[in-house]
Amino acid sequence: MILSALLSSVVVQLTVSGAISPPVAEYLAREIRRANAERADLILITMDTPGGLDESMRTIVKEEIASDVPICVYVYPQGGRCASAGVFIAAAADFVAMAPGTNIGAAHPVSMGEKADSVMLEKVTNDAVAYLASLYAKTGRPTEWAEKFVRHSFSLSADSAVSAGVADLVAESPEELLSALDGRSAGGKTLELANARVAKRGMGFRDSLLALLANPNIAYILLMIGLYGLLFELAHPGGIFPGVTGAVSLILAFYSFQLLPVNYAGVLLIILGVGLMLAEVKITSHGILGTGGVLSLLFGSIMLFDVNVPYLRISWFTIAVVVILTLLLFIFVIGKALRAQLWRPTTGREGLAGEEGEALEDIKAGGRGQVFVHGERWLAEASEDISKGDRVIVEEVMGLRIKVRKVP
Repeated sequence: MILSALLSSVVVQLTVSGAISPPVAEYLAREIRRANAERADLILITMDTPGGLDESMRTIVKEEIASDVPICVYVYPQGGRCASAGVFIAAAADFVAMAPGTNIGAAHPVSMGEKADSVMLEKVTNDAVAYLASLYAKTGRPTEWAEKFVRHSFSLSADSAVSAGVADLVAESPEELLSALDGRSAGGKTLELANARVAKRGMGFRDSLLALLANPNIAYILLMIGLYGLLFELAHPGGIFPGVTGAVSLILAFYSFQLLPVNYAGVLLIILGVGLMLAEVKITSHGILGTGGVLSLLFGSIMLFDVNVPYLRISWFTIAVVVILTLLLFIFVIGKALRAQLWRPTTGREGLAGEEGEALEDIKAGGRGQVFVHGERWLAEASEDISKGDRVIVEEVMGLRIKVRKVP
């Protein structure tokens, strides 16, 4: 049994589900090199992606081209897609398979960060067409589809992709796919996958965490937590936990910003919005500062990531939740501040006026005697005759003496 296991073919199965980002590129590149070092028989990449960053895509493609082990990109599961950057990754593979109900295409480049003019966008598009065509020529696929996918954003269903020569076969499951690839040739080798042992290697904790940080919604939430934490620490020094949480969140947010097309005008608007709402607590502006803060936060959130593709933008739901929670938080804080201003003082000289106590001895009108008020003995001056044991109320504090009268 041990000998048969050693002699059986090894298929390394990798999984991509989501946008192509630097952490995903690092994961695929590392595992492709590892599979080559182990001399696996096939690398199977199951892919469901809306696209991603150009640099990350090119990193993966270079590793595919350099691989001695045949690579199969499988658009899976059913209902998945291989769009934009995913098309290039599939084009560089030795085999392309698709599950029923999947599609491939729509690889037109989009501008990120600074707005590209028409000339620059045309250059980028031409470069992408030439790059995809060269990959198709290398793998023996029709190069005319490079023009259609990139320049005209064509997208093909699984069966149509096979008919067009962009994909090699349709398979309902990875097991069916391996059976269909058994006996096929790639790189001068014939695949023997009848009793292949599949080694599934998903993204580890580190890769998954970094990929999560590349999510624009997570980056946005980390930025807000960081700002709130630091503001709370500055407003209430010594809390420690809010300050530490805020600092860590901001550092993670800045890491995320390195992976995403950030518009720093949006960042400044968000910071300004939080600052204005904080100023509303300190300054009486009759809601002007607070309203400006909410609008600034809203516009900054919308502008934060300067890109036209949905998977690299903050969802409207996330923006709405953050803005509403921020508004409710500051309304609560402002309400507490206003109530605190209206409260009658309860400590010091001001707090003693109006307090009730008890006479410890008889006191004549205009005379002085001992009373017990607010847990302390006081020398009191009476404005009327007071008998020992009578309840008294403080009218005025005069240095170390108080003026009292009977409780009506």
